[in-house]
Amino acid sequence: MNTNLIKGSGVLNQTDYTSATVLSTAANFIMNRQEPFTHTFRTYIRLRENGPLQLKFWHSNAVDSTWDQGLEASGSEPGGSWVIESAFIADGGTEPNGGILEHTQHAVTFEGNVSKSVAAGECFWSDETSINLPDGHYLAFTWTIKTTTAGKSIPFNVEGMLATAYDAPGNLAAQESADGFTESDKLLVLPSYIGYKKAVNKKLVFLGDSITQGVRTLKDGYEYWAARIADGLGAEIGVWNLGSGWARAYDVAADGPWLHKAKQSDELMIVLGVNDIDIGCRSADELLGDLTTIIAKIKTANADASIILSTVPPFNFQEAREETWRRVNHEILTNPPAGVDRVFDIASLLSLPAPDDHRIRPEYMSGQDDPHPNGIAGKTVADAFLNWY
Repeated sequence: MNTNLIKGSGVLNQTDYTSATVLSTAANFIMNRQEPFTHTFRTYIRLRENGPLQLKFWHSNAVDSTWDQGLEASGSEPGGSWVIESAFIADGGTEPNGGILEHTQHAVTFEGNVSKSVAAGECFWSDETSINLPDGHYLAFTWTIKTTTAGKSIPFNVEGMLATAYDAPGNLAAQESADGFTESDKLLVLPSYIGYKKAVNKKLVFLGDSITQGVRTLKDGYEYWAARIADGLGAEIGVWNLGSGWARAYDVAADGPWLHKAKQSDELMIVLGVNDIDIGCRSADELLGDLTTIIAKIKTANADASIILSTVPPFNFQEAREETWRRVNHEILTNPPAGVDRVFDIASLLSLPAPDDHRIRPEYMSGQDDPHPNGIAGKTVADAFLNWY
């Protein structure tokens, strides 16, 4: 871990908790306002298990992965200073409509306090809080965030919404009704880690880009392959989805906050490379070098960690990018980096037959011109992974 990039006493090393959801809350953007603000964010989350739950939240006040060309937000960039005025969990019911069920709110506290001042780049834990969430009900997480200065403040995820969320100006965190809230668009503002007390056989982490995150699949559908795999494995295996839109391997290899999260795994599956080849314009040697660095750093942190390296999914690359994609996947399949325990060939599951195997099958595309895998592709990949695993 690069300790210069992990600030505060909240290193993520709690062994009694595992991720409560397969929804990725990795941050790839950062709020940048021209004036201070106070705003409330409410998100509806499907948990892996319901019933009586002991929950704890951890947050890394930093951007995980680079957005676009990095002008707005870059990997490992620290968040600014801001204040949590109040935070609550509640029973969100079976329909995420902006409100919560009456008398189900539980305050989230921080070292016994209802509010917390967050420093630039700080990592921190909440106190444990409990809720009894009936089967089929969403967990609603609501918090009000205040800034005192203009400029960059809280990191968040700006990709297409995979969970229903609402936001409102002012401090409405304690409010049960939906009054004043409007449905959010590309504004997923959540703690970095939503954990629940659970003894599991192993902690499996999926590390990837928007394809791992599940971008373009049905909102609240949890139909992307990471979610379907988690369902198939069952709750005795902890699953944490660290997919992040626009992400690339060199963001992880920098050994910042994002890799710190991945280091918590007993088993890590890496599905990176699409954005390195595309917007990152990385060569095959550069991409393979970054993957090698990631694996070495994971093994240094935990020599017993098991590493699954996936081939790079097809993304309809052409010309030089296609050649890079082919070379990288050939190396992964025939000569994977040192430390890789197993290779999962996701590309072969999604690709057209050769010689068009650089292209994703049309039935798996999210749209006519969008090669992000859809929910049908998610089922294909999950079924194959579960049989292979």
